[in-house]
Amino acid sequence: MTDPFSFKPNMDITKIMAEFRLPAMPDMTELAKAQQKNLEAISAANRVALEGARAVAERHMEIVQQSVAEMQDAMRSMAKPSDAQEQAAKRAEMAKATYERAVGQMQELADLIQRSSGEALSVLQKRFAEAMDEVKNLSTDKKA
Repeated sequence: MTDPFSFKPNMDITKIMAEFRLPAMPDMTELAKAQQKNLEAISAANRVALEGARAVAERHMEIVQQSVAEMQDAMRSMAKPSDAQEQAAKRAEMAKATYERAVGQMQELADLIQRSSGEALSVLQKRFAEAMDEVKNLSTDKKA
């Protein structure tokens, strides 16, 4: 019994290569088109994410500016002479309002980030579904 994979000096390499079958290669034009679509989808998702990041940064800057203005007003009101009990009540009310506003603003920023991320992911998911359909169509075209 001889081993078909052992080296034999009189082997005809061209005959072996002719019998060697590679899997069907995809149409390179279609492959290039698919890759172009993939790059466009990634670019679109990046644009959406960048727009979302810009919106978050702008809103964050607005919140900071608003907070600084409110802090200045609070400091002015605290500087006015009044009795200790009134000052304590003002401070407690200011602390409560500041906390509630901060929680609301953090929630608002989190919602902006979540919406932006969801939109970017949606673009990629859509392209992934299209790519899977393309692969499915390629495999059915090869069988036909």
